[in-house]
Amino acid sequence: MRAIVGLLAALFIGFSTQAQDKKAKDLLDKVTAKVKSYENITIDFKYSLNNAKENINQDSKGSVVMKGNQFVLSFMGITKIFDGKKNYTINPEDEEITISKVDEKDESAITPSKMMTFFNTGYKFSMDITQNVAGKKVQYVKLTPTSAKDPRKEILVGIDTKTNNIHNVIEIAKKGTKTTLTVISFKTNQALPKNQFTFVASKYPNYYINKLD
Repeated sequence: MRAIVGLLAALFIGFSTQAQDKKAKDLLDKVTAKVKSYENITIDFKYSLNNAKENINQDSKGSVVMKGNQFVLSFMGITKIFDGKKNYTINPEDEEITISKVDEKDESAITPSKMMTFFNTGYKFSMDITQNVAGKKVQYVKLTPTSAKDPRKEILVGIDTKTNNIHNVIEIAKKGTKTTLTVISFKTNQALPKNQFTFVASKYPNYYINKLD
């Protein structure tokens, strides 16, 4: 689940103004401005993991709803709710709910606000190839980690040049594993229920509650 949240972070990029490829930076700035203009975002996505050397090919689908500093992520049967203060991870298979506080100062904690600044440091970026995908002109921007200790070789962010929305994000590891998150449906400013980001314990009467705080 943490890996998919990390990839989703690339959908909400806030980039620094350090000297980089100007065309790449201008395009990424447009994406950032577009994302920040939405009241809320609802995404259905496909997640693929491939490693030819290990003969691994896995595909899964999921969805995420985000508003301000809150989100609901559903992936591989597990639901994660972040209400702005606490994380609620709901696992129906084990009938268990894990509740934990989120420390905004914790660098490893991922929240929507951090998703907006996830790539601010530690990467250099440049324009990459352009592809026609299902009638869309997708321009890729390549992000290369500056730290030699980073296990990732590069991240490719595919941007629909007509809408300035993210089409997909491809993460390539140094050991050959490739993970791809592809946006299937991207909706904005939807009418959301008032309790969209509220954990309601009464919905899970037989679940074990695991409080980590």
